[in-house]
Amino acid sequence: MSVILRKRVNADGSTSLLLDIYNNGQRRYEFLKNLKLAKASNAFDRQENKIKLQQAESIAIARAAELEATNYNMLSEAGKKTCIATWMQSYIDGYKKADKRNMQGALNRFQDFLKEESKTGLTFGHITPLIIEDFIEYLESRSKGEGASSYYNRFKKMLRNAFRKRLMRDNVLDLVEKRIKGKASKKEILTLTELKTLANTTTESGEVKTAFLFSCVTGLRWIDIKSLKWSSIFLQSKSMTITQSKTGEALEMPLNETAVKLLGEPGKPADTVFDLPTANGANKTLKAWVKRAGITKKITWHNARHSFGTNLIYNDVDVLTTSKLLGHTSLKHTQRYVDTANEMKQKATDKVNIEL
Repeated sequence: MSVILRKRVNADGSTSLLLDIYNNGQRRYEFLKNLKLAKASNAFDRQENKIKLQQAESIAIARAAELEATNYNMLSEAGKKTCIATWMQSYIDGYKKADKRNMQGALNRFQDFLKEESKTGLTFGHITPLIIEDFIEYLESRSKGEGASSYYNRFKKMLRNAFRKRLMRDNVLDLVEKRIKGKASKKEILTLTELKTLANTTTESGEVKTAFLFSCVTGLRWIDIKSLKWSSIFLQSKSMTITQSKTGEALEMPLNETAVKLLGEPGKPADTVFDLPTANGANKTLKAWVKRAGITKKITWHNARHSFGTNLIYNDVDVLTTSKLLGHTSLKHTQRYVDTANEMKQKATDKVNIEL
């Protein structure tokens, strides 16, 4: 049994990396497509290649550990010696699902925790329930809302996978007594009245203003509106088609009169619809704009999407339709807007109480 990292020079000068895996008398090759080395012509390229090569070496170590553990049907010596963070990085590098960025975030926090605890080389042979419970406390002390729970669930997913690969004799998660806390923080939304106020308030960037209002009436995330091209807009039929960056799901939705008016005259199909700055720059402009409008709520770009979903429910659009317009993969994601809309209706009703 062996796992050897090999290089293959391509015609364009780049170098492909692959694993030469020999096991049980059979040889197979695993190409590391995301780690192709560029033809280095400057210091930046050389540094990038160095990082990719280190990642490839980590993957090779992880694959060898998995094979050894599987062959012996028990915790292998390789498993005992394999650095957890190294193996998790190799797992994420080959991860194909939409929450890959969140998986990486979970690992980043685990690595920060290990540094703080002086356990950066922690292996599968030395992880204990107490260490995991300390990591839970670390997450809870540095996360808001459901952030701690989200990262911990992804951390558990990686550990369970390692257990299935037989890198651990026992599933250490079964012995963890502490339960993660953290509820979703309440997110502010802008009512239709507040949106009208914003529309009538000047701001330093008309492009940011138009794009944010467009998000509020379409539910587009920042990442999708930033890259939105005219080829996705069909003014004649008043519709829009995009592939959501977060989920990879195709979304086709109608555009109301406000959205069409905000778009204005169309550009070339390959051009972006809005010329926007960085996310930090846009949120800085947004913060000043909201304050100038006299709105005291804490608003970032993502609140536009929450406002869209909540305003739909508040105005009696059914949950299934709202879910489809938002491109949700499950109705449970839409429930938060139902809860917020119901709370708004309750507050509105409370204003007409009669003292009897």
